[in-house]
Amino acid sequence: MLANQSIFLMGTRIDIQIESKQADQLIQEVIELLHLYNKRFSANDESSELAVVNQNAGVKKVIVHPELFELITIGKKHSLDDPSNLNIAIGPLVQTWRIGFSDAKKPDDQTIQDKLSYCHPENIILNTDKKSVFLSKTGMKIDLGALAKGYIADRIIDFLKANGATSALINLGGNILVFGPNPKRDNHIWNVGIQNPYKERGNNLAILPILNQSVVTSGVYERQLKTTDGKTYHHIFNTKTGYPIETKMMSLTIVAKLSCDCEIWTSRLFGLDIHLALETINATPGIEGIIVTQALDIIISDELKQKCYLLPK
Repeated sequence: MLANQSIFLMGTRIDIQIESKQADQLIQEVIELLHLYNKRFSANDESSELAVVNQNAGVKKVIVHPELFELITIGKKHSLDDPSNLNIAIGPLVQTWRIGFSDAKKPDDQTIQDKLSYCHPENIILNTDKKSVFLSKTGMKIDLGALAKGYIADRIIDFLKANGATSALINLGGNILVFGPNPKRDNHIWNVGIQNPYKERGNNLAILPILNQSVVTSGVYERQLKTTDGKTYHHIFNTKTGYPIETKMMSLTIVAKLSCDCEIWTSRLFGLDIHLALETINATPGIEGIIVTQALDIIISDELKQKCYLLPK
């Protein structure tokens, strides 16, 4: 039995497809899990489990759910690694710009500099034994938006595997993870499109065939703020300047078995020098990637070149 459902949650549309003898029941259980995870990881819900950590910044350590502790631990590690543009301590900056929300605005330079002083991931203090998190400076805020959807997708697929699903797809706003054979295709392969950043959604530059993998794309073309002086700002920030990253990349797509790994590496590498990003992808086991530049050049990592189908621009 094949079941499909779409919901709007976490600020995006989520599509779920499950093949199972109990597909309808599993769909409803997945939706319940999605709401649970949203309540656990959301940086925009003042009643979330993560919000409790942020509200106690500079005050006290907070014992958290093991999954939240695990994701914060992963996020801190990769925020401190090199090269990396990931920074889970970026919350004060994100909440000041608010790009992607109706009240988005460009802050003044002094406000930006003030917020940057709170964006240091080394000030996230973790106690592995107690599963506690302490933000050592009042005003700090963790934002897991760069990682949470991937982590959640992995947990959903784990749940479906454990409950007898034979195949599944979860698409969290373009963050795609598939398990098992595609029941709609004779060759059982899932095809994922790489978006043309200058055209409406659904206009693709390339097609990626995948099986038991995830595809995640970071790009500067969807969530933007256009100011009255004619400037346009995207939502991916440079935590050295406090402004959106200046880059020749339009999008970076990572393919890996785990969706969280895709999120980690799109976040770490987006906005880096293109040659450095490509070298890092080629040198890192378990990930493959595609970079689309402002000029619509398509740069493909070594392992992916024979698998990716380019389309007319």
